[in-house]
Amino acid sequence: MALKELFDLSGKTALITGGSRGLGLQIAEALGEYGARVVLTARKQNELDEALAHLGGLGITASVYANDLGDFASLDPLVGRVVSEVGEIDILVNNAGATWGAPTVEHPLDAWMKVMNVNLNGTFVLTQSVLRRCMLPRGWGRIINVASVAGLQGNDPGMTPTLAYNTSKGGLVNFTRALSSEVAARGVTVNSICPGYFPTKMTRGTLAYGEQAILDHTPMRRLGGPEDLKGLALLLASDASTFVTGQNIAVDGGVSAV
Repeated sequence: MALKELFDLSGKTALITGGSRGLGLQIAEALGEYGARVVLTARKQNELDEALAHLGGLGITASVYANDLGDFASLDPLVGRVVSEVGEIDILVNNAGATWGAPTVEHPLDAWMKVMNVNLNGTFVLTQSVLRRCMLPRGWGRIINVASVAGLQGNDPGMTPTLAYNTSKGGLVNFTRALSSEVAARGVTVNSICPGYFPTKMTRGTLAYGEQAILDHTPMRRLGGPEDLKGLALLLASDASTFVTGQNIAVDGGVSAV
């Protein structure tokens, strides 16, 4: 097979949670450029509409569905709608996430539950539905979890404590390992991307006061840019990564190496 064919996603449908902005939209651009039909979900319809117009301007075929990943009962019907209206889901990108900053002894329980429900529990329910309905019956699938370097290590004591976020992303890292081994013989690969600091709405508050400290701790001395996740996302979504599964790959400018 020619190398270009290994990366070709023509005829594939990719469901991307939290796809209306930030890293999810960057991944949508990459997969759509290589031929995938892109389906975006997020909570806010206006942001989805803006993303749809943006992708359309790039010549990318896309659909959008307003949905809350924390509403577990809505997720299997969502998958059913996507399958009925767009097509079987070949690629699932679990990108939607939530965070909360507070010292552990002051961390509200409801905030802890919100982070866990989006970052882990909703991801589990959605993944379960896509596996059951689409990937396992057809013997092919790509699951890409967007974890974080925060799931690979603790926090710098000079930064705002984010115990719930770190814990949830650490859970997603091992979710990736455990699920990958379970479905490996059935044509489905499961990998995660672990970004470092990228300028997004979620990181805006942290960067406002801690950007210089982050840059000082990053060997490349810069934040992640708009093209830095695209190549890896395309690799993990395509036939070029058929023998890659269970991996948690940091894209962090070298932070996790020091």
